[in-house]
Amino acid sequence: MLASLLLTVAVFTFVLLLGDALKEILGLLINGQVKLGIVVEAIVLLVPFMMVFALPMGLLTATLLVFGRFSADQELTAARASGVSLLSLIAPILILSLVCCGFSAWINLKLGPQCRVAFKNLMFNIEGNLASAQLPEGRFIRDFPGYIVYVGKNHKGDLKDITIFVLENKTNPAANVSMTITAPNGDLQLDKTNKQMFLHLIEPRCVSIQGRITSTSDFLSDNLYPTNSSAKQLPKPKISDMTFNQLQNEMKELEGNFSLPLTNNAASPAEKRAQSKALQKMQTDSTEPVRIEMHWRIALSFACFGFALVGIPLGIRVHRRETNVGFAMALILAAVYFSFMLVGKSLSSHPEWSPHLIFWIPNFIFQAVGAVLLWRANRGI
Repeated sequence: MLASLLLTVAVFTFVLLLGDALKEILGLLINGQVKLGIVVEAIVLLVPFMMVFALPMGLLTATLLVFGRFSADQELTAARASGVSLLSLIAPILILSLVCCGFSAWINLKLGPQCRVAFKNLMFNIEGNLASAQLPEGRFIRDFPGYIVYVGKNHKGDLKDITIFVLENKTNPAANVSMTITAPNGDLQLDKTNKQMFLHLIEPRCVSIQGRITSTSDFLSDNLYPTNSSAKQLPKPKISDMTFNQLQNEMKELEGNFSLPLTNNAASPAEKRAQSKALQKMQTDSTEPVRIEMHWRIALSFACFGFALVGIPLGIRVHRRETNVGFAMALILAAVYFSFMLVGKSLSSHPEWSPHLIFWIPNFIFQAVGAVLLWRANRGI
């Protein structure tokens, strides 16, 4: 069971990694823009986030494969003939599923979000380091809002013969040029703390639209990072990237914003009740995304136990040793389970329906159905 679990988790993790941002990292590696060590670091940071889904799916697949072959080889019949019940055989597997639940909870509530934030910071650093490579020689570059940049030579970030056209209207690249800046040398500077990127020019010469010429010893541009990049994100992580403790603090902060007493003493009791109801609705609407994220992570941590309860009797009933059958059944069951998760996420804008409770429905269904199937399998029904 342990060997099958390690193999299936590795397979699902690999598949999920290929479908995530790793494909971007591999593309940079193939193009020679990043080193192999950066790719390895990115993989290490992505693995915990992928384990959120790979661990329960791997455990479900492993139970289907192991007990499908266990039944097909008539080992269950031999065990029963020796006086060993099915419940005695599966006790270590159930204990293993509970251990996986604890490990999954640790990943969902703490390790996964931390690694996700670290991966995003790594991607920002990669993009910042590639910024000089994204300034090709002999081309007019319009990637920076409000500027058109021309670089004569670019040798590993050391820029020469630089020309910058400052646009009068930053939102319209076709607008008239308000200033032209030329410099013999320059480089790009990355502010990792504030997530900003600046173009530093040495001995620049500025020509304004009125024809006025000025010269200074150096020049530091405005933030040149594209507006759709992570440089414009707030330092505070998104709800999906917060640890469970951060989510709890966020919930308390949001609830505190609506805990002020009503100050209109002249209002009638009916008006006060209406104001209190409106305030409560605003509080529920603002805190529902955080509540959904918290319930989703905790509920998903119990998926391993429900999958084990269902996978063991189904593997025995299928009575097949083929690997493809086990994988197919695992994918179908996982699709059913995660469909409830998707429904709960999609209803986040309707807090009146209590979408955070939907995440617990598949756990109750899988555990109840698995318990009944195990009872029937133990009695030979």
